[in-house]
Amino acid sequence: MKGEIIAIGDELTSGRIVNSTSYFAASHLYGAGHEISAMATIGDEPDMIGRALKRSIERSDFVVVTGGLGPTRDDMTTEAAASALDLPTILYPEIFDKIKQSRSFKEMPSMEKLAWLPSGAEILKPGEKIAGYLLVYQEKPIFFLPGVPHQMRELMLDRVIPRLAGWSGSNISRVRQKVFKVFGLPEPLIQEMLSSLEKNNQELRIGYYPNAAEVHVSLTVRGETREEAVKCFEQGEAAIRDILGCCIFDEDGRVLEAIVGDILKEKGLMLALAESCTGGLLSHHITLIAGSSDYFLGGVVAYSNTLKVQLLHVDEKILQEFGAVSRETAIEMALGTRKITGAGLVLSITGIAGPGGGTDEKPVGTVCFALADAQKTLSFQYHFTGKRNTVQTKAAMTGLDLLRRHLSGLDFLDNGW
Repeated sequence: MKGEIIAIGDELTSGRIVNSTSYFAASHLYGAGHEISAMATIGDEPDMIGRALKRSIERSDFVVVTGGLGPTRDDMTTEAAASALDLPTILYPEIFDKIKQSRSFKEMPSMEKLAWLPSGAEILKPGEKIAGYLLVYQEKPIFFLPGVPHQMRELMLDRVIPRLAGWSGSNISRVRQKVFKVFGLPEPLIQEMLSSLEKNNQELRIGYYPNAAEVHVSLTVRGETREEAVKCFEQGEAAIRDILGCCIFDEDGRVLEAIVGDILKEKGLMLALAESCTGGLLSHHITLIAGSSDYFLGGVVAYSNTLKVQLLHVDEKILQEFGAVSRETAIEMALGTRKITGAGLVLSITGIAGPGGGTDEKPVGTVCFALADAQKTLSFQYHFTGKRNTVQTKAAMTGLDLLRRHLSGLDFLDNGW
């Protein structure tokens, strides 16, 4: 089904809050086999909300509206929708009874507003004060969801996507979609590598979505029959895997740090890190995963040469001869960390994040890595482009990818980007 998303709120149009709800809705609807043809962000202006809603209904099979369902005067979504669709608002006793039981109702009687919904609205989650609701207009579903991210996400996953699956019936079976997460190849190069695939098969649609240091490549196939869609999709899927190879690190929605963690746990290895230019960013990514204490001992941020020597036992002669940003120093950092932690695997990072500090021999963006385990020590030098935070992000994510490739026995990248 083809849908549209409308996010409502002055806090979004003013830039005070990032519109994360539309991104979440689009990515999960896409993963469920739907196409999002448009996304709009509207301020708290009833007329604009109404016009946007009517346009979306005319163009699409379904609409998801987020935000503006609260009890304050600037929450105008329900009134705007009722006016635009020429529907009266009525009191829903089950919602009002729940509101009256809350302590906040005594402090804010205006919360009664939450119980007044357009006639015909179906409450998505009975028993909740801001439960969201469904309206069917011209035989098309319109989902109204709260703008609070965790409430919206819960309703999207538990109510909206299952309802749409039933609504679309057999049509959804003629659509096949997948997202490949790619690391180590820039978006223009990926497009060039896959260009002939799309040209030679008009049934395939390939999208490219940069996401921090990754690129997400989407494959969509629509067939006249389910069998046709499956056959075409399997051919496209195999071709993408063949072309991009081990630069594809995920096809199931997992993040790189979780993949690395799973392999470490499977192999029974404990990891330690030694970071300089990334300032602990890689350690941060590792510990974002619940249960990372099962495989992560910790990390040392040795930013200065003094701490590299005192904490990690880097030989001062190495620093003097090769410099802090060198494969030799990265190796010393890794070996020193392994010695003091006893970790089965250590990764070290040292580089020039910029904007200053570069030379002709070692320009800004030069980053060196080393991997040390019980069998061997490997070193790498890459060059990354971009501003300081971009170089740091690319370096941290490259560290994760080096761990993935080392643990999985895959070839290593031979250049940065």
